[in-house]
Amino acid sequence: MITLQYDRGTLLLRGFERARALPPGFVWDDRVDMPRGEARRYHELILDFHARGEPLQDAARAYTRLDDLVHSSKYPPRDYQAEAVEAWRKAGRRGVVVLPTGAGKSFVAELCLADARRSCLVVAPTIDLVNQWHGVLSRAFGGEVGMLGGGQHDIRPLTVSTYDSAYLHMDRYGDRFGLIVFDEVHHLPSESYAQVAELCLAPWRLGLSATPERPDGLHQRLDELVGPVVYQKGIKELSGQVLAEYEVMRLEVCLTAEEQTAYDEARKTYRGFVAAQRINMRGPQGWQRFLQVAARSKAGRAALRAHREARRVMHGAQAKLDELNEVLRQHEGERTIIFTNDNATVYRISRAFGIPCITHETAADERREILQRFESGRYMAVVTSRVLNEGVDIPAAQVGVVLSGTATVREHVQRLGRILRPKPGKRAVLYEVVTLDTTEQLTSERRNEHDAYR
Repeated sequence: MITLQYDRGTLLLRGFERARALPPGFVWDDRVDMPRGEARRYHELILDFHARGEPLQDAARAYTRLDDLVHSSKYPPRDYQAEAVEAWRKAGRRGVVVLPTGAGKSFVAELCLADARRSCLVVAPTIDLVNQWHGVLSRAFGGEVGMLGGGQHDIRPLTVSTYDSAYLHMDRYGDRFGLIVFDEVHHLPSESYAQVAELCLAPWRLGLSATPERPDGLHQRLDELVGPVVYQKGIKELSGQVLAEYEVMRLEVCLTAEEQTAYDEARKTYRGFVAAQRINMRGPQGWQRFLQVAARSKAGRAALRAHREARRVMHGAQAKLDELNEVLRQHEGERTIIFTNDNATVYRISRAFGIPCITHETAADERREILQRFESGRYMAVVTSRVLNEGVDIPAAQVGVVLSGTATVREHVQRLGRILRPKPGKRAVLYEVVTLDTTEQLTSERRNEHDAYR
């Protein structure tokens, strides 16, 4: 009889005849004289042997059934949450559920775990999110919940982990879980994080995201790593019900004469170099190509400095700060989050308006204190760069001001999601401040290509 074994993130088929056709994804490993394949092939391999009625001794899986698992919840699932679980179940308990921020994706995961009743690993991108998931699972199922990451190394039938820690240790623990949940699943298809899915044999998989698409197109790999999108609801569909009602307002500003001159001169230097080097900046590798070429010459380094100067002028226009001052005046007494694209602007606004700031340089305890004071109303505004784009629960936030950002749709949708947590009588407002006669106009058009803004 053929025996299936788990070996450091891979599967081995002991007793498999060399003359036979290899299963999909397996290659013959002469070092051990048997076929070897990625652990993620476990699910299809088991189904294939079962469909052909061929016996297979499964010595690979080490995950456990959780027959005594009890799911505790004060509230029944909403209709769309129940629909999402049913769609996932019908898809063979494999797939991605797409729901907006604040729509209860973690509760969907709880329901899927209660349905699967198998040892489970939840993977999240940040230690803050891992701590949130630890609390979610502890409250929902009781008992001890393990943690991998943030100085913790405790593996239990229910365990939470950062992507980084799962990447480092999955070859050791990839046989221990029957269900793996990928929070913010758009992080998964990157070259390193994809190995978290590849080295794990969990037959049942769930991906969660508000915006699974990636600019590099790698989200297409989610089908093989997790499964297809099995259920999806958008912001507009849930606005006014599960999410707060909202409106989006675009505020257009102009550079001063001095700023315009500085911007135009910087753009001329940058564009002149790009044209001379015949670099296609619209191509998929345009920016990387520019950086490579720019590093080789004095003119190239000048072009890179000019590019940064143009962005500094565009993103930090004085008119934007004037507009911000007016928005804060109009929404006095309402909790407001101000988003920028860079830390320099964050610190400038913090000093000018006396508003606490959060960047990647902010210590974890200080960040926690700022958010707690913001939630309690002691702070009425906070300014940040990109660190609050995802993975932060801020129900009190009602007003968002995007002073600058990238062209990615995901970032813009995530920023909108920060202010959509429902509260009685709440109506959220997202302001987007755009500098005219600059490349920011195109950036704005690209990041608004989403149903939430139509």
